[in-house]
Amino acid sequence: MSRADRSSGHGSAAHEVGRRRFLGYVLAAPTLVAAAEIGQAPPAAAGIPSPEITEILDLNDLMTVAALPTSGLITVEVRPDGTVSFALPRAEVGQGITTSTAMLIAEEMDVPLERVRVSLADARPELLFNQLTGGSNTTISTYVPIRVAAAVARTRLLRAAAAEFGTDVAGLTLKDGTVTGPGGRRLGIGELSAKAASISPERVSVQLKTPDEFTVIGRPQRRVDAVEAVTGRKKFAMDLDVPGALPTMVCRPPTINGKVGPVANRAEVRAMPGVTDVVDISTGVAVRAETFGQCIDAVRALRVSWRPGTAEGKSDQSVLRRLRDVEPPLGLPPVTPHVEGFFTFQFRSNSALEPNCAVADVRNGRAEIWASLKSPIVARQTIAAKLGLPLHAVDVHVTEGGGSFGRKLFFDAALEAAEVSQRTGKPVKLMWHRADDSRQGRTHPMATSRVRAAYLGDTVLSYRQRHTSVSTDLGHGLGEIITSLAARLPVGDIGFSETFFQLSQSMPYEFGVNSRLLAETDKSFNTGSMRNVYSPDVTCARELIVDRLAARMDKDPYAFRHDFLKDRRARAVLDKVAEAGDWGRTMPPGTAQGIAFHNEYHAHSAVLVEIDCRPETVNRPIRDGVAGPRVTKVVLAVDVGLTVNPRGLEAQMMGCVMDGIALTLTSSLHLRDGHFLEASWDNYFYTRQWNTPRELEIIVMPSTTDEPGGAGELGVAASMAAVACAYGRATGSMPTTFPINHGTLSFEPKPTVPPVPESPTDGLRHAR
Repeated sequence: MSRADRSSGHGSAAHEVGRRRFLGYVLAAPTLVAAAEIGQAPPAAAGIPSPEITEILDLNDLMTVAALPTSGLITVEVRPDGTVSFALPRAEVGQGITTSTAMLIAEEMDVPLERVRVSLADARPELLFNQLTGGSNTTISTYVPIRVAAAVARTRLLRAAAAEFGTDVAGLTLKDGTVTGPGGRRLGIGELSAKAASISPERVSVQLKTPDEFTVIGRPQRRVDAVEAVTGRKKFAMDLDVPGALPTMVCRPPTINGKVGPVANRAEVRAMPGVTDVVDISTGVAVRAETFGQCIDAVRALRVSWRPGTAEGKSDQSVLRRLRDVEPPLGLPPVTPHVEGFFTFQFRSNSALEPNCAVADVRNGRAEIWASLKSPIVARQTIAAKLGLPLHAVDVHVTEGGGSFGRKLFFDAALEAAEVSQRTGKPVKLMWHRADDSRQGRTHPMATSRVRAAYLGDTVLSYRQRHTSVSTDLGHGLGEIITSLAARLPVGDIGFSETFFQLSQSMPYEFGVNSRLLAETDKSFNTGSMRNVYSPDVTCARELIVDRLAARMDKDPYAFRHDFLKDRRARAVLDKVAEAGDWGRTMPPGTAQGIAFHNEYHAHSAVLVEIDCRPETVNRPIRDGVAGPRVTKVVLAVDVGLTVNPRGLEAQMMGCVMDGIALTLTSSLHLRDGHFLEASWDNYFYTRQWNTPRELEIIVMPSTTDEPGGAGELGVAASMAAVACAYGRATGSMPTTFPINHGTLSFEPKPTVPPVPESPTDGLRHAR
């Protein structure tokens, strides 16, 4: 078999998962509690037999290996009321993992989905690397352990029922949470819970269902929290009723990471209506009051002399010059024909719809924190150190979050809330102003990418990419995972970011000798990984160069990609979008199609886009202040291996499409004199209703493996790249700066301090 015809091989080994037996434990407890056996992480491969490191070990594999040793510490419990509970050591931020987790348990236990209760686990340091949400890893790393624990519980329930009925297990059936025995005798799992419990840990061997036996996994399911979400009953951090916790906000500096100087009118502000406290903290001046509206009034009234920040005087232009200074060399141009491109990606915000927020109660030598956290163990450790408390004196509760996109890997709101509560000696309910997250929050770093591809005849001889970026902060726990396994990684002695980069990027095409290198510089910004981290920028640059290669070789962009893709699954998703999207159809001048491909974490995606760049479209008046090209049609095909919940996957991919459109066309932060100009959603132009495609089709490919691949971030890179390629074909000029409208400032920047209301009713909308 040629390399061009091989498939990933991931499915053949995965098929055994549904057949072989697994070991688990029944734990000592009054009711039935089951867990998977604690496994040993398999050794990472040594050496690099292929140029593609990700064919041996990718970032998702690394996270799965790190989580495996503590997978036996997460348990399934059957309660006397017939419900099944599971505390998920991950963060639910809208991606639907509580639903997919409930589906895994319902499948293996044969209980109705509505009787599975999935909550979010508090910070548990003993879980080590098994409580970090990121890298599209949750379903992959928990898929087998959760199913094994559920299967152990099912086996134990059947044995308990057999003892009650005086018969063999083989004569029993478990369906819809009820065990039926000879003569139609029935017992609910709640009735059997205590009888199935154990006074000491007991090892159990179980066999998981095979895919042909599935009745829940792979079937579209609505979210288990859908009713609560649409009726307003779902609880987020700011909805919690913590006794004594009053609204709190922070007056922040005008420049990034500026420091507090003298406060001229502290007593005057302290005397304002509803205000209970005005205290200095490490990031600003905090105000605690009866309502958020009163907090906002007090913050605006403060007169603070601010000291310089870490990015004082910096601008888009100065940062870009620095990136060019440290860019790794590509080497001398080849003697053969080649194409080359240089691409710039501006700072971008990954703020979620839910404002950054947390609740804290720090009193009497103890601290209790409530927040949506994707790295709660690191948050607990950092908060304890900040407060000078022993780790056991700090409890961190993980709440559901209204979006994340990488933002909630960082816990700055929780850290601030803890600091304010300690300073005041009172519980606080802290929320950031919208302007805070745009200007002082985490941003996706500015980056550049230089690409060169050499070719001869119908062969691509080499591909080189040098990606240069403002430093990405990986201090949220992922760096610790990399450190713990560093000696076993097939990447040599390189830094955190470069390791992350090499383990998350791959070359899906037969492009000869290829290499990708990352260089990072400048730690003066508060950065974080936006959804899909490096991949949108890296893939967008690559796919634009692929279009140029196709043009140089006089080939159709779709046909070129199809011929050079290495993997059958890759070609299948590409073929599907070309077919469903009617690739190559005749379109009016100024409009065009674009097509792109991206793979990661044992999953594949392809996107076909149609865009309208005609003058009458680009120059039309838009109420929210920005106009430009409009994406009119998107077809996305996705193959993530085994799909647990197709409906949830479709929703994820729709979000990825909107992210991709925003990153290409409209969304960026403008840096000027050490601060970002954007101050809220009204001038940070994420995808709006007017540039949402009228036609949007998500195609979930049939499963080709028995294990799931990464899904949460998969569609962003291909969507961004497809929009960029479509824009280039529609305008006849390859775009090189993203988003393409960054050069036009279409709003009047708001003052930096204090924050100005988004509208005349801003204070009313924030009052509680």
